[in-house]
Amino acid sequence: MPESNLYLLTLFFLGLIVLSLGAELFVKTASRLAKYSGVSPLVIGLTVVAFGTSAPEVAVVLEAGFLGQGDLAFGNIVGSNISNSLLILGISAVVAPLLVSQRLIKIEVPLVLLISGIVFVMGLDGQINRREGWFLFGVVVAYSIFVILKARGNNKITSDKNIPESTPGAPISLGVANQQKNLIKNGLLLLFGLAGVILGAGWLVSGASGIARIIGVSDLVIGLTVVAVGTSLPELATSITASMRGERDIAIGNVIGSNLFNLTFVVGSGAVVLPQGLAVPGASISFDLPVMIAITAACLPIFYAGYNINRWEGLLFLAYYGAYVLYLFLFSTQHDLLPAFSTLMLWYILPATGLLLVFILVKSWRQK
Repeated sequence: MPESNLYLLTLFFLGLIVLSLGAELFVKTASRLAKYSGVSPLVIGLTVVAFGTSAPEVAVVLEAGFLGQGDLAFGNIVGSNISNSLLILGISAVVAPLLVSQRLIKIEVPLVLLISGIVFVMGLDGQINRREGWFLFGVVVAYSIFVILKARGNNKITSDKNIPESTPGAPISLGVANQQKNLIKNGLLLLFGLAGVILGAGWLVSGASGIARIIGVSDLVIGLTVVAVGTSLPELATSITASMRGERDIAIGNVIGSNLFNLTFVVGSGAVVLPQGLAVPGASISFDLPVMIAITAACLPIFYAGYNINRWEGLLFLAYYGAYVLYLFLFSTQHDLLPAFSTLMLWYILPATGLLLVFILVKSWRQK
């Protein structure tokens, strides 16, 4: 094996190990902080964890943008959201069925769907400019403030209902000191975990994308698949770890929150920082963005049915992700199987799935 290939494989597996260890530390500490602060695990997953696991996407978008690889940069964002919704939720649900909060159905998923449509409209002219990037920044700041204020309001109501009577001479200052010490300790552990997640993801993406280039695949396909999955590995590791630890609110909140942060913070970062704004490939407008929007819309009836994602739905998500990746590679290589595969998906699989989603939605609505 050539030395360069060996180096890329070593980088890939080393990144995978560091990423997994960082994700374990990150989830464990985030869960502990949620208990200390009284904030629900769902809120932690939608904000702190989602922001941290979106950090690799920001790094890839800016690096690729400055190197003139606009197709890879935007493909990474769209591909990450698709892999989040299908691959990560699918694997997490197969590991352990996921519970879906009603709040996600009422607020976060419709918001992701709305922002997806806005990004699609912004990209029709082939780029997302700096002014549009600042708008997306404003959305994520407003959303974060809303989530934090709502969480604090809920905490105040809960604490007011359970105020213990004060005991004269109780060591209140000592309790506060211990609490502050625990917060500082866990804050540092959270940063170490996040550093492991980002560093591991960076090594893994570098190794995987280098191998893909040796094989000979386009920048857009690399961004939509190899790099997208690589930068989504923090979400994957975090969600699987959270699911196995029983923190299922963090598992699904991390995915939905990450999708929202990708469309606002990551896209906004690229549009504001890059000199020419964030380039939007025509192929993404004609195919990948509509696929991303359709997947987000399809999540609503599945989430609404029983407020969970069970194992067979997780397997369905994985099957569709496999079909999506297969289509990308058939299209990029113009394989002889492409027409037959496209006909099968367009005229049989997708209509059957649409009927299934309608059936699930109607059945759930009648039961409720």
